[in-house]
Amino acid sequence: MAKQWVAIDGPAGSGKSSVSKQAARELHWGYLDTGAAYRALTWANQNLPGFGLDDLVELDLATAFDYSISVDPNHYWVHVGEVDVTEAIREASVAEGVSLVARIPEVRAFMKQLTRALVEECPAPGIIVEGRDITTVVLPDAQTRLLLTASEEVRLERRSAELGLANNQQVARQVSQRDASDAKVVDFMTPADGVTLIDSSNLNFAQTVAAVLETIAKATPKDH
Repeated sequence: MAKQWVAIDGPAGSGKSSVSKQAARELHWGYLDTGAAYRALTWANQNLPGFGLDDLVELDLATAFDYSISVDPNHYWVHVGEVDVTEAIREASVAEGVSLVARIPEVRAFMKQLTRALVEECPAPGIIVEGRDITTVVLPDAQTRLLLTASEEVRLERRSAELGLANNQQVARQVSQRDASDAKVVDFMTPADGVTLIDSSNLNFAQTVAAVLETIAKATPKDH
């Protein structure tokens, strides 16, 4: 079981996934992308029978949703049953549908339990967990809690580069819609008490990773 838990929240385009993964690599810790579970369930909703939006309210997801994910930052994969959905969950159709799935209270309750189980099963000495409500709802007891953000302009530029798109208007629409939809469920823009804010608007990738590692080091016992 991982003894050191790091919770990182942030809006779309904040860089939390890439920064969290690199920080985990440098620490030789585990890494958990909690958004992948929501995307995988959205993929199931769009591709498998019995996973309609109404079904998700009634299903015992702990048994019906056969989900697994790697917590090794160097070997990342996501499976639903025997299907490797690592690439499929990044498709536009999933990105557009994930907010509908994520706003279902029963789904969010299941995801909290799932995340904590994955964290507790991680064999590494520590794990970095990133998402939208990790610092406040899922892992409020994490030793290190961070909110990673950046200005809207910077976030749009980063997301455009990540998606390989030159059309910023398309990206701006996607990011603003995702932020607006998720904001109805959880406040991921304002740090809660005890959560450290890192604004990476004027930081490059390496500097942002360094800032995260510095914050983690302050809360990590020397023998870890």
